[in-house]
Amino acid sequence: MTSSFSAAWLRGDASALSFLSDDYRHRETRARAVAAAASRTVSPALLDVLAAQNARLAPSPARERNLALLARPGTVAVVTGQQMGLFLGPLYTLYKAASAIVTARALGEETGRPCVPVFWLQTEDHDLPEIDHCVIPRPGGGPCRLALELPGAATSRAPIAHRHLGPSVLPALATLRAQLEAEPHAEEFLCLLEQAYRPEATLAQAFTDVLSSLFADEGLVFLDPRDARLAPLAAPVHRFALQEAGTLCAVLEARAEALTRAGYAVQVHVRPGSPLSFFSPEALDGPRYRLDPAEAGAWSLVGHPEGSTITQDALHAALEREPLRFTTSALLRPLLQDTLLPTAAYVGGPGELAYFAQLAPLYAHAGQPMPLAIPRARFRVLDDRARRWLGKVGLQPDEVNVPRDTLLTRLATRDAPESLETPEALEARLLGAFASELERVAGQVSAVDANLQDALRRTEGTVRVAVSRLTGRYRRALARRDATAAEQVDRLRTFLFPEDAPQERVLGLPYFACRIGARAFTKTVLDACVPFRGDSKDLTP
Repeated sequence: MTSSFSAAWLRGDASALSFLSDDYRHRETRARAVAAAASRTVSPALLDVLAAQNARLAPSPARERNLALLARPGTVAVVTGQQMGLFLGPLYTLYKAASAIVTARALGEETGRPCVPVFWLQTEDHDLPEIDHCVIPRPGGGPCRLALELPGAATSRAPIAHRHLGPSVLPALATLRAQLEAEPHAEEFLCLLEQAYRPEATLAQAFTDVLSSLFADEGLVFLDPRDARLAPLAAPVHRFALQEAGTLCAVLEARAEALTRAGYAVQVHVRPGSPLSFFSPEALDGPRYRLDPAEAGAWSLVGHPEGSTITQDALHAALEREPLRFTTSALLRPLLQDTLLPTAAYVGGPGELAYFAQLAPLYAHAGQPMPLAIPRARFRVLDDRARRWLGKVGLQPDEVNVPRDTLLTRLATRDAPESLETPEALEARLLGAFASELERVAGQVSAVDANLQDALRRTEGTVRVAVSRLTGRYRRALARRDATAAEQVDRLRTFLFPEDAPQERVLGLPYFACRIGARAFTKTVLDACVPFRGDSKDLTP
């Protein structure tokens, strides 16, 4: 059975630390990481692209200052990144950005070196079903899922940088307005979304417009790698991935095996002998494919409908002529990021920390030090409504994080007369009495006919099934006993444990921004972020 690497790593388990250091916890090692990153500079070509990309965003003197700092030798970056979820996607997107800002501020104060927060827009990804939706809570019911209807979304292989929102964003915005317009701060935030999320805009443009507005005062800098002007700067990383494919796969496979032996799930699968780059053969904005070794000197395009192959020479020629045809995988992206930027630290979530555990052999073979891996802040928002509902049913927030029927049963038996048993107690009493009688009868029938033992075992199985069904019906009856409690539980679970998952991984920002205020909520998150801490806590705006 595998266990969570990130949970073990955050606990400080020695086994997890053997794969990924927790140097971020110690001031001395943080200072060394900053000093090492400060020895690298940002190329003039990248500075030009950053200036152009950020110039189209919401005005921000703080961002202008940070861009100027990146041009100075000795400045370092704290990087985070995320896919372009609809209406910013789950709440943890905001938490990652805030964590990077607070971390950069803290490292700068500790070391006296300029430290700039950078948000890496993951526009090279192609998994549209992961990002084409946003979920908001409905005070009177279950979660409301807003989704785009993008042609071919389920099978698309094209980088999302080239995906426009299309006309289906308009009904999604209309539904959002219908659900949230009564909230105190709805108009300001909904107008911001409506200005950014236009049918002709790309997912990345709209996402960046909104997130840059929220963090304009903090000067968060944005970098979109899917830019023709950056492709020549990324080409050496892809060349390295192609030329060293066999060796890199071997060391990464060995790392994956070591993680498996240690009991951890491997976050990113490594294809034997395959480069860590994707290639788009038809068009720069077309589908991208992984490469698998084929006959000598050639590669097959994994998943290509025509089973196409490309020679090694042709692939290298394409890299020289049109480097924008190449995009990074999850394991290669950090290396590209840290090649372009003087990265002192990367702020990531649990999944990213797990694949960072796989990266040490890749960085070692590239001759490049890994940045500090720092866990993002993790929050559960308890707004006034959630707190009021918790008070009505007499629950603590952590008690909500269980299956619905289990929670309703606990409430029913807690508030019921003492004579009313729990389903577990009823099942144990019935089966206990039956087992006692069965043991007494077994001795009698054995004396009469040993063949009756099979009949006894069959009878025991039948009774156990019947008792299980009875207690199941009893459990459901208890759960239905109080309709008001059921409604309150559903409300609470919609807010705190939607879709049986942590709130931050499902619910989006719009509800909280409309109820609390976009800037007020962002400021609350920033103030609650504690540098170099990855523990989870409740947020009470």
